Amino acid sequence: MNKLLIVGTVAFDAIETPFGKTDKILGGAATYIGLSASFFNLKSAIVSVVGDDFPQEHLDLLTSKNIDISGLEIVEGGKTFFWSGKYHNDLNSRDTLATELNVLADFQPKVPQNFKDADVVMLGNLHPMVQSSVLDQMTTQPKLVVLDTMNFWMDCALPELMDVIKRVDVITINDEEARQLSGEYSLVKAAAKIHTMGPKYVVIKKGEHGALIFQGKEVFFAPALPLEEVFDPTGAGDTFAGGFAGFITQSENVSFENMKNAVIYGSNLASFCVEKFGTERMEHLKHEEVVDRLKQFKALTQFDIALA
Repeated sequence: MNKLLIVGTVAFDAIETPFGKTDKILGGAATYIGLSASFFNLKSAIVSVVGDDFPQEHLDLLTSKNIDISGLEIVEGGKTFFWSGKYHNDLNSRDTLATELNVLADFQPKVPQNFKDADVVMLGNLHPMVQSSVLDQMTTQPKLVVLDTMNFWMDCALPELMDVIKRVDVITINDEEARQLSGEYSLVKAAAKIHTMGPKYVVIKKGEHGALIFQGKEVFFAPALPLEEVFDPTGAGDTFAGGFAGFITQSENVSFENMKNAVIYGSNLASFCVEKFGTERMEHLKHEEVVDRLKQFKALTQFDIALA
């Protein structure tokens, strides 16, 4: 089986939406990416850090999904990264109420020996220097390196972010971040500008409006499935990234044509994530449900045009 190395946060979240609120629950970019990628035939490992306040049941959940956690450092006496946020009524915007870095502040990633030759590396949202450090530890060049980042790093660590962007094949960001990174309002121009920074492929996520992938002049658009209920959008972007990277890892095909499929698979899995608070939906999601919804995506996107 091919190997996927996942780098990112494993965390606690406290979330409030118009539909309710939670106390501390399982969250973090690497958690969502790992759960999403577990639907593919591959070996995966998470590189992250938690405190000794992190419950054994959460570790057991990850291992039950065949995720290698030997690269998940547990700091004795430390506290796990915590984020709290409140979503507005449209669920597209949110206010951060609290961010506590805790053990993440001094995190030095250690890639497990048996994953230093991973086929695909998924760099989840973290400080760019941590992302670069992981790439430095790889013993063979991965077939594909995927980077996810956010506007926070563009504001406070732009030089380090630009350094790691040069080293990746795919960048996945949302439309607002693409505009900030490129200085271009048009997403077509934004993608072209980001290409010049290093990545061959630029994925721009538009939330409930789907996702775009660009390679040079080529572009592909995947819609988001219209859902009856969106309960909590936390982790949807990471779930998308996990589906994207998982599909590529399983298929061993890094062509643009295959990445179109990867975008659909990512969008499909993300559509489940938003149906419950936190990771709840992804924890109990069945393979049959994933396949059934893929069929809905196919029906939504395939049509014949009668040319006059």
